Amino acid sequence: MEKIKAMIPFLIAIILDFYLLPLLIKDTGIAMLMLLIIIPLICFICSFIYGIKRPFSIFYSVIVAFLFLPSILIFYNSSAWVYSIGYGVVALFGSFIGNYAVKRAK
Repeated sequence: MEKIKAMIPFLIAIILDFYLLPLLIKDTGIAMLMLLIIIPLICFICSFIYGIKRPFSIFYSVIVAFLFLPSILIFYNSSAWVYSIGYGVVALFGSFIGNYAVKRAK
């Protein structure tokens, strides 16, 4: 339970990323920009900071992947499910790199 409490601020940022940014989508070009660059970049930055502040956890990445799934039903079509896996991998990579940077600095 303590692990999840520590994740909450980062997960809130991810939720805002997944559910507020799609409101700015007006056409296919902007949608692709959001899905392929902006949302993953914010996801990576949040995960990197999480990795700096907390120990590495695969559980965090799984939660990030699952948090994207409801947004598919709200904003996208069923072909966007693959982004859930991609964002989970981005979160895994970001938290790993952040944690590695801290360990390397010590």
